Amino acid sequence: MDHVTIYIILAGALGLFMAWGIGANDVANAMGTAIGSKALTLKQAVIIAAIFEFSGAFLAGGQVTSTIRKEIIDSSVFADSPELLIFGMLASLTAAGIWLLIASRAGWPVSTTHTIVGAIVGFAVVGLGMEAVHWGKVGNIVMSWIISPIMSGTLAYFLFRSVQKLILNTENPLANAKKYVPIYIFATGFMIALVTIFKGLKHIGLEFTPAQSYGIAVLVGLGITGCGMFYISRLNFDPADDKDFHFANVEKIFSVLMVVTACAIAFAHGSNDVANAVGPMAAVISIANEGMVTQKSAMPAWILLVGGIGIVFGLATYGKKVIATVGSNITELTPSRGFACLLAASTTVVVASSTGLPISTTHTLVGAVLGVGLARGIGALNLSVVGTIFMSWVITLPAGALLSIFFFFFFKGIFS
Repeated sequence: MDHVTIYIILAGALGLFMAWGIGANDVANAMGTAIGSKALTLKQAVIIAAIFEFSGAFLAGGQVTSTIRKEIIDSSVFADSPELLIFGMLASLTAAGIWLLIASRAGWPVSTTHTIVGAIVGFAVVGLGMEAVHWGKVGNIVMSWIISPIMSGTLAYFLFRSVQKLILNTENPLANAKKYVPIYIFATGFMIALVTIFKGLKHIGLEFTPAQSYGIAVLVGLGITGCGMFYISRLNFDPADDKDFHFANVEKIFSVLMVVTACAIAFAHGSNDVANAVGPMAAVISIANEGMVTQKSAMPAWILLVGGIGIVFGLATYGKKVIATVGSNITELTPSRGFACLLAASTTVVVASSTGLPISTTHTLVGAVLGVGLARGIGALNLSVVGTIFMSWVITLPAGALLSIFFFFFFKGIFS
């Protein structure tokens, strides 16, 4: 078997492994709030992830993929030795996949973006030297890791405060929930439709004027709101349910909203984080086929398919521990709290991925959960769990880099 075939098979297998890790860790923490608040079962979350993660990756994942592949390292440095970039990308996928397996086993919600960026920087520095890395771009990405949890945490805090003010802390919370939840559903549908139109549909050759885009987004938002209101009208409200928990009937309405926002975060996550698996994979396949480092290469549909399958399989088989950490262990979540987390996080992610910035969905989501916890007071947070999560974030970057360096020399030794 020639080297080109071996590289393509390895890229496919390791890309699938990395995508599985994203599902077990990243998608698990994206869905953790919905499952932790009892709005969705694991089976329902897997079905939603299968549909919306893949849609996000396919329709809106292109810009971030190019950031992962081209902007972190100077690919022109590899012009004379394209095989070094192949070894490096294979090493990055292996390193990231292994670290995600370790973290998922421990129940740590770490960042796949952190992991893959650390891995790519690690092999580039040892393989070619400091000048191979675009340090300015890396600096921008690191800044986004700090900004994204602050942005989503602030947004989640004010979203949940609005829920408290308009619904929970009123004389008739059930009537107010029926009145205001459709507005929250519309906001979610409108936001996801808009980002899909503005940056997603270009990949399949559809472009609209700004006026058309906003018009379509309003119609989609209204359509989703109509579906939500239909489901809310079919709910059974029993005053006896409110005896044990004052807001039991209100939370039934928010459970409908949680399903909508879970779809939104799955779409947003797919658009941002599938790139972490398919970007390095596509680079290896492109170089192996062309025999040189190309600045632009088409993304074959089967690569996105491998990414989508791996993600859903990872969530279904190994996501439970990370789901427990995010959904139950940071702060107690109900559908109304979980909604604020998911809408804040998905808004932050789609805004960032529309600018091509590969932010960490994990940081964004954990930031949103912290924001909702703080809206109820610092005592609502489990600070020891928060401390463990922050520690795992700090370790992730060097772990990705060191594992990548080891596997870079491993692949280089085998194939050179």
